[in-house]
Amino acid sequence: MPEIPQAVKAFGVTFKAMFRKPATVQYPEQPAKIAPRFHGRHQLNRHPDGLEKCVGCELCAWACPADAIYVEGAANTDEERFSPGERYGRVYQINYLRCIFCGLCIEACPTRALTMTHEFELADDDRTELIYEKPDLLAPLLPGMVGPPHPMVEGADERDYYDGRVTGASAEQMAAAKATQQEESTA
Repeated sequence: MPEIPQAVKAFGVTFKAMFRKPATVQYPEQPAKIAPRFHGRHQLNRHPDGLEKCVGCELCAWACPADAIYVEGAANTDEERFSPGERYGRVYQINYLRCIFCGLCIEACPTRALTMTHEFELADDDRTELIYEKPDLLAPLLPGMVGPPHPMVEGADERDYYDGRVTGASAEQMAAAKATQQEESTA
């Protein structure tokens, strides 16, 4: 039996594909379905009263194999408290030009301050826009939260925050935040 030339075999594959229904994706009109464990953009989480979970320990930066995270910690004071711990992340940057979305930073975080969202649309035409600063990464304030700096819930300590006993902002925290905002507006 004679051998079929390779070119004829290749045309056979093309001919079969002509009758298959095309798999057309209607993106961006219809958002893509994302797997539940998808690693997207990072988010810095907050406690239920609005204080930040990040304590500026820099473990995420040490765990990052691409050296894409920069954290600079600072000490909390009674006048300006950003997290329940002794420290907070004063500077927090993630360079998405270097990030490989491996999730090692998430695993390294002892307070679950850093998580990954399902947001994947990170393209930009300006390289500087792909270096996300702390305000870009912080989770939005939900109802019942007060933006820091403000004191911890009265009578609560750092352990109460990490055990989940703090469920929202207290009246004292709301009053302190309001007073801080008024001072800043008059200055």
